[in-house]
Amino acid sequence: MALTGLFLIAFLTVHLAGNLQLLKDDGGKSFNIYAEFMGTNPVIQFISKGNFALIIIHILWALLLSRKNWEARGTISYAISPKKSAWTSRNMGILGTIILVFLVIHIRHFYAEAHFGSIPTQIYDGKEVKNLYGEVVRWFHVDWYVALYVFCMGALSFHLWHGFASAFQTLGLNHMKYNPVINFVGKAFAIVVPALFAWIPIKMFFV
Repeated sequence: MALTGLFLIAFLTVHLAGNLQLLKDDGGKSFNIYAEFMGTNPVIQFISKGNFALIIIHILWALLLSRKNWEARGTISYAISPKKSAWTSRNMGILGTIILVFLVIHIRHFYAEAHFGSIPTQIYDGKEVKNLYGEVVRWFHVDWYVALYVFCMGALSFHLWHGFASAFQTLGLNHMKYNPVINFVGKAFAIVVPALFAWIPIKMFFV
């Protein structure tokens, strides 16, 4: 869970850098060129397939751990009430499920459409590329989709709030000297990255 989680955190960083191209005032040129590169470069595609595998492993491992915890606990109550633990740690499964539902919808609307749909093309510097920017604009002007996107970024933020630092602790990469830094970076990442993801559809919806 920790290893796949950290890899997915790295993916979120790269994915956000690409999505921020949507905010450039160039009619979608930067984003379309970026999307074309990401969709056709063999190395990137290999990494992309690996990322899908990591997501599946992360989900399956979460289910396995949840089942083991439930079987180990049985009907015996905790000596210390779990309500005293952080809300995020108690609800990682629910938050993860919300993110999973979002991923299925998101992949259907963008990844599947980019690879298997009939998206119109644009010409940039004599090269024909798919106008995925137009597809993004279309969905980011649908009110329910923007609301869902922002809501799910909130779930992602809470998921990261617990998961980031927890991953380092699970791997034994924690120390009294460095824990405050890890916690600070984790909390900052959990706020800034989902907020920037959410800001993109909000801005495109209203502007």
